[in-house]
Amino acid sequence: MPWPLRWAARSLTVALALVLVLAGVLVYTVRKSFPQVDGSLRLPGLTGSVEIYRDKSGIPHIYADSAKDLFMAQGFVHAQDRFYEMDFRRHTTAGRLSELFGAATLANDKALRTMGWRRVAEQELPELAQETKDYLDAYAAGVNAWLSANPNASDRSLEYSVLKLQGGGGTPEKWTAVDSLAWLKAMAWDLRSNMEDEIDRALALTKLPRERVDQLYPGYPYDRHLPIVNEGGIAQSRFDQRAQPRVRAGRALTDAAGTLRNVPSTMSTADREGVGSNSWVVSGANTLSGKPLLANDPHLSAQMPSVWYQAGLHCRAITEACPYDVTGFTFAGLPGVVIGHTDKIAWGFTNLGPDVADLFLEQVTGDTYLYQGEQVKLETREEVIKVAGGSPVTITVKSTRHGPLINEVMPNARPSGEANAVALQWTALTPGRTADAIFALNKATDWNEFKAAASLFDVPSQNLIYADTTGKIGYQAPGRVPVREKGDGTWPVPGWTGEYEWRPAPIPYDQLPTVEDPEDGYIVTANNAVIDPARYQPLLTKDWAYGYRSERIRTLLREALQKGPIDTETMLRIQRDSANGFAETLVPALMKVDLAGPAVQARELLKSWDRTQESGSAAAAYFNAVWRHLLTLTFDDDLPEAARPTGGDRWYEVVRRLLEAPDDPFWDDVGTKELKESRDDVLRQALASAYQELADRLGTDVKAWRWGDLHQLELVNGSLGVSGVAPVEALFNRGPLAVSGSKDAVNATGWNVQEGYAVTAVPSMRMVVDLSDLDKSRWINLTGASGHAFHDNYWDQAKVWAKGELLPMYSSPEAVKKAAVHTLRLTP
Repeated sequence: MPWPLRWAARSLTVALALVLVLAGVLVYTVRKSFPQVDGSLRLPGLTGSVEIYRDKSGIPHIYADSAKDLFMAQGFVHAQDRFYEMDFRRHTTAGRLSELFGAATLANDKALRTMGWRRVAEQELPELAQETKDYLDAYAAGVNAWLSANPNASDRSLEYSVLKLQGGGGTPEKWTAVDSLAWLKAMAWDLRSNMEDEIDRALALTKLPRERVDQLYPGYPYDRHLPIVNEGGIAQSRFDQRAQPRVRAGRALTDAAGTLRNVPSTMSTADREGVGSNSWVVSGANTLSGKPLLANDPHLSAQMPSVWYQAGLHCRAITEACPYDVTGFTFAGLPGVVIGHTDKIAWGFTNLGPDVADLFLEQVTGDTYLYQGEQVKLETREEVIKVAGGSPVTITVKSTRHGPLINEVMPNARPSGEANAVALQWTALTPGRTADAIFALNKATDWNEFKAAASLFDVPSQNLIYADTTGKIGYQAPGRVPVREKGDGTWPVPGWTGEYEWRPAPIPYDQLPTVEDPEDGYIVTANNAVIDPARYQPLLTKDWAYGYRSERIRTLLREALQKGPIDTETMLRIQRDSANGFAETLVPALMKVDLAGPAVQARELLKSWDRTQESGSAAAAYFNAVWRHLLTLTFDDDLPEAARPTGGDRWYEVVRRLLEAPDDPFWDDVGTKELKESRDDVLRQALASAYQELADRLGTDVKAWRWGDLHQLELVNGSLGVSGVAPVEALFNRGPLAVSGSKDAVNATGWNVQEGYAVTAVPSMRMVVDLSDLDKSRWINLTGASGHAFHDNYWDQAKVWAKGELLPMYSSPEAVKKAAVHTLRLTP
């Protein structure tokens, strides 16, 4: 069943929701759910007092004398603002959504139980450092202290009241350390690499010959778009920045694709090509202050509330026992800060995207599978899924040596061809130490400690950028990246031969690319290639973003530096940049085509267009409509639905090459047997179809068209906001907001050409850290601090975010207290 959720008893829910609203219970329930943010509260389990200062945006800064008190208070504060979100995520990662929503979410739960995220988290906990386990327990104690103080579900969040009316919800359980660890598996899943590309390639092969499929996955353009690391290589079994470079299955797969779609996305959009991020760091030699500047904006799905929660965690005195003074973006449900800065260093993430997952085609017979000529017993386990309003459902999860059979949870799976099952091998299904890494990052004081912390960051593999107050900048690629005996991870492979196994050890951390203080004085990462494989082996992946965002950031930095040292405002302008990186190639081709009719007037918009995609631009509206129709006209007739283009820079590269081949078979519409269309025929039709679509939607005055009238962001609650019940959705959803940018602009507001222009992925937050004065840093969240609908901080940052503006990111005690409008004291 497709995500989002759909309730079976819809009519009853609508009636009850209307009664709830009309009776005035709503206001009472909402007010009861708001947290206490002033005065004093007793928190059993604390060893000393804790102070929590909140500014007008509701962003908390927590001050304590011990690390355990600090993280216990963080758990309490997260629960105050976001407990329903935490509980919903907990049910998601454990495959227990049906306990809340009934049979409508069974497909999601079956997929998650098959993956076994929570089982891996349970295995992971004993392997963590004792300090990490203590902090996870302290955090859980803070959450549970809040739960104990709020015994009635209606006191916790409006969502629980609505769930109770339709017979779901139940009584929330106490929080545990495993609940926090399971969330890390969700993060790894949403930032996985090329799993869908593997399936899409194979599905495309069912309709096209191999050479035409290869056209759809062109190599990275190293000649035009630089990788992240342009210095060094492996020397004497270590990555050395100074090293000199060398010379340059059918139905089962369809079912597996369905299974992957049924794994609910907790951070990213279902449109995988919209997921990405930007980060860059500039050395003090290039800044007005003489100290580094660091920028980061992860691109994830647009959620309500945002996946991020801003906070400061401060030990009043920095000691070995209490070493934390960190401000940044957290995940509700997880202690510590994921992205941000301490009093000495700052860091940011973008998805590195190495190939850490492979799909193995399997031959299953009964309760065995074939491996190297022998029938091997499948590993099996039973999973019982509780269903609100229904009977429990039991599934049998089967696994080979490579991992769980992900097509097995599909009710219509049928054997076909040589393979009849698909197993998933993925690094995140092995216990790791990412939780240790977060606490190590949060107390790192220099480059060496930062690198040591990064070595613990198993999954997901991220590009880590770094800056510190001494002036150093750097980059580190961490993560558990497999080494294959054979193959490059781009296609599903036969599991029965034993030829494509992963070696026991991943790429050693010391061999992963790293850079410190590069000669040009800046480092840019935007999901582009990390390093040219001509001078680096083993293979990280072949499925990178194609470097349009990274190269645009580099260009803007070079242009700015030609005028002199840069400042925070320069970094902010680059984050807001909306230029389309493919327009310089496509617009000239469009202008050469013979064209008649009303589309001629629309095409005139492109003559003077500056290639930026601001929300008020008529030319941007028309160009993106042309791009949409060009892709669907060119490729939809050739490809199965699951492999059709959604847009983005891979398709820039595909079309760039096709423009030089006017008679390529992709231009021809296979549905018109009597005609053979060429490039110009398709370009002409795209221009005409785009005009007609916009004329129907926005009117015939082309100069009055606005990109923001098409490209709009709806802030949708991840659970009840997609219920299909309009009155319920209205309680929790907000928007729409007209936004600038587009997929693979620096301001990467993604959209799916198959579905329309609505925003599917966004810069989920933005941050610029000034290492000369940390209180001059800036940040913004997509929505707001609160997860409580109708709270002042539920979506108060959204309109600021949509304008591309940022708020002050205070972190010193003086600045925090001066900005505070609420102060809460917690006592033992």
